[in-house]
Amino acid sequence: MEISDENLRTLGGYLQQTLSPDVNVRRPAEKFLEGVEVNQNYPLLLLNLVHKPEVDMTIRVAGAVAFKNYIKRNWPVEEDQQDRIHKTDRDAIKNLIVTLMLTSPESIQKQLSDAISIIGKSDFPLKWPELITQMVEKFATGDFHVINGVLRTAHSLFKKYRYEFKSNELWTEIKYVLEKLAQPLTDLLVATMNLAQTHANDVNALKIIYNSLMLICKVFYSLNFQDLPEFFEDNMEVWMTNFHAMLTADVKCLQSTDAEEAGVMEQLKSQVCDNIALYAQKYDEEFCSYLPQFVTDVWSLLVGTGLEPKYDLLVSNALQFLSSVAERNQYRSLFEDNTVLSSICEKVIIPNMEFRDQELFEDNPEEYTRRDIEGSDVDTRRRAACDLVNTLSQHFEARIMEIFGQYLQVMLAKYAEDPKSNWRSKDAALYLVTSLVSRGGDAEARGEADQSPSGHQPVLPAADTTRAGKGGCERVAGSQGRRHQVHNDLPHGPAQGPGEGHHRPDRQTPDQRERRRAHLRRLRLRKKS
Repeated sequence: MEISDENLRTLGGYLQQTLSPDVNVRRPAEKFLEGVEVNQNYPLLLLNLVHKPEVDMTIRVAGAVAFKNYIKRNWPVEEDQQDRIHKTDRDAIKNLIVTLMLTSPESIQKQLSDAISIIGKSDFPLKWPELITQMVEKFATGDFHVINGVLRTAHSLFKKYRYEFKSNELWTEIKYVLEKLAQPLTDLLVATMNLAQTHANDVNALKIIYNSLMLICKVFYSLNFQDLPEFFEDNMEVWMTNFHAMLTADVKCLQSTDAEEAGVMEQLKSQVCDNIALYAQKYDEEFCSYLPQFVTDVWSLLVGTGLEPKYDLLVSNALQFLSSVAERNQYRSLFEDNTVLSSICEKVIIPNMEFRDQELFEDNPEEYTRRDIEGSDVDTRRRAACDLVNTLSQHFEARIMEIFGQYLQVMLAKYAEDPKSNWRSKDAALYLVTSLVSRGGDAEARGEADQSPSGHQPVLPAADTTRAGKGGCERVAGSQGRRHQVHNDLPHGPAQGPGEGHHRPDRQTPDQRERRRAHLRRLRLRKKS
């Protein structure tokens, strides 16, 4: 296929037809494009069309999507498969696509960025070593539309490091990337933080700047996931100082006004919590001097964060960070004070124990119960609060039981006042009991498994209110290996969900929990990508 104005007009016409709601128009156009995509210059025609500003934006976006899907179908070549892309086209695409991506509108930029990631997965770094150099050079432009395009592509390209298994090939690739990117990324972080101060009164500029910071933090997480690079260990002060500044930043003009959708500040702080939790879990020896400050930062963040859904991921990540710190013996002193423990229980754990997934439970109660029993609801506030309770119970069991016993009585008394309106208080009390008891093997080995956290009033017999409450009790019964006992204590109402036959293992060691979290993160990241 020749790259000519006539062919570009023809291609644009067929792309427009693929958007038609009429299947008799759309399907023939899709068949035509599938038939001609094996021709030489077809992907270059698409890139030329996408880059023409005079072409209707709808057609340009359709062309970008078609190009990305073409790359996804054809770029990787199996050993026994014929290459459907001509070599000259492959070379031309790699020469053109980075510049085209960075000079395109954002809607097109995202599609071309994904295409670069697909190509990079096959070709980078061995067959495309110049990619990282081309990207890093763009940091010097000072144009944040271009810089964010580079960062978005880097995030898409490098996030595979979060879930790929260790190998010599992976180490070689990460080492090459760090040599090219680590110092420029650090310089960009410092420069961008300075710009945030310079443009403190410019809302539009701040949106772009803080979006850049969020992308920088995502790339940092990917580059540090497999192991602690020497460069980042040497420059930890720079990064941690700026992470502290991001966590404590109060940019009111960027706070989301939507109760459901997280804004850029919520997303940024959530990612910073992810980053420091990674360091607390995997590199605590090097990170230990920064921990007290970050525990204070995260504690203040949790206390000042509301219950709106837009904060859910932020709160979950913050709670997971506290759990990562609290489970290590050397940091017990950070939580030993009675006032600290009481505040954590009252201001952090109790508010986040409340039942929130009502929509999922009503639409699919079996799925809700399965996720609760298996512990796969890893990103929810409730699960993160449950993990923190379990962790604190290991070191401060007697005090935790005493503190929560008081709150259990308050919650059950509130429910008794108006059972119809205050059923959530009872549900939270039940979940708190199961969280305390599910510390499982450790307590049972010490002969303490039957200790009542409430101290006075039995809680389990009250579990007939909701099927969700019974599901939570089944979860703890499985973890204790005493399912038959608790099942007999529960009133026999409607049938249980299909998760009834499952049980959770005894309490895991910190290393086992870390491996489980890493596994769940890999599953989550694969799902997102």
